[in-house]
Amino acid sequence: MTYDFETMLPRHGMDAVAVDALGHPGVPGKPKEGFDALPMWVADMNFVGCPSVTEAIVARAQHPSYGYFSPRDAYYDAIIRWQRERNGVTGLEKRHIGYENGVLGGVVSTLNVLCSRGDSVLLHSPTYIGFTGSLKNNGYNIVLSPLQRDGYGVWRMDFADMERKITEHRIRATVFCSPHNPCGRVWEPWEIQKAMEIFERHGVWVISDEIWSDILLGGRRHTPTQSVSDWAREHTAALYAPSKTFNLAGLVGSYHIIYNDWLRDRQAAEASKSHYNSMNVLSMHALIGAYGDAGAQWVDELCAVLTGNVEYACDRLSRVAGITLAKPEGTYMLFLHCEDWCRAHGKKLDALLRAGWDVGVAWQDGRPFHDDWGIRMNLALPRAKVEEAFARLEKYVF
Repeated sequence: MTYDFETMLPRHGMDAVAVDALGHPGVPGKPKEGFDALPMWVADMNFVGCPSVTEAIVARAQHPSYGYFSPRDAYYDAIIRWQRERNGVTGLEKRHIGYENGVLGGVVSTLNVLCSRGDSVLLHSPTYIGFTGSLKNNGYNIVLSPLQRDGYGVWRMDFADMERKITEHRIRATVFCSPHNPCGRVWEPWEIQKAMEIFERHGVWVISDEIWSDILLGGRRHTPTQSVSDWAREHTAALYAPSKTFNLAGLVGSYHIIYNDWLRDRQAAEASKSHYNSMNVLSMHALIGAYGDAGAQWVDELCAVLTGNVEYACDRLSRVAGITLAKPEGTYMLFLHCEDWCRAHGKKLDALLRAGWDVGVAWQDGRPFHDDWGIRMNLALPRAKVEEAFARLEKYVF
């Protein structure tokens, strides 16, 4: 490989929530004496970053003026090229792209255009906790349609349940997650198309969070929600960011793609009301550095490393009776269901979580994702650290 995915970055004291927040309320506890912490909870990576991103930031930072600015054409050109070459997107123009401080802010701004506070919004469960918090904080009622595992253990949408709940709750908008967090499904084109047919039939607008669209495992391809039909193209606000792909969340900077003129104009107006949703000059250059040839090669190598980590982790977990999961097809997160193990050992989920934290496996409570027996686990670490985590789990926990 050209790039380094074997070095574990020393992140203590470098503004990393993943390691410096351990032991704080609501996050994994610190390990007991004798164990170092393996950050496997918050969804950021522990690899050395993409060099072309660092180079772009440093080059711009060397010019000692950081005043008001307008986004460069190179910013939009980089997004258009990236979407074309990675996702097969055609017909994307500069006018269709809009800046967002974050995907969640874009979700809320778009909902504020399409709905009124107190309206019901359809989401699948398990559910990304950011959706839950943002929608509740802004006065929306969440209606959950649970994903179901088929006979092969693959997470699937329950189309009949979705349609029934849309009708019962008079739903006008849905938040769709593709690839899905925390389940890791990379939806097949027919699945997205069938969901869009239901939404079209009932006049439901779609907000599609596609922030994980670059993290694909085993050679899979991402299907943009807007690509499956003319209706989906005109009735979907898609949200992307380089932050998950290149570990840039601390720089702040996402973007939307909205083809519908009516929705795009009103969404931009809504997002601008706080005068806070504005681009950072360094995050602009970070995206330009990320979305080039070097960044594409780095992502390809990253996905190969993550594919190996997922294969390894799922093999190890398959030997633990009572722990079930579906092998993710995208993202770098595992979502474990631990009910049978806990019942067989007479333990509550809190005890299992604590046992992992005690030996430095800082995994994440899955209950806020709407699974009462769930644990979410980040595998974006060098392979040696992933192997160490499972060695500790097998010796001290399971």
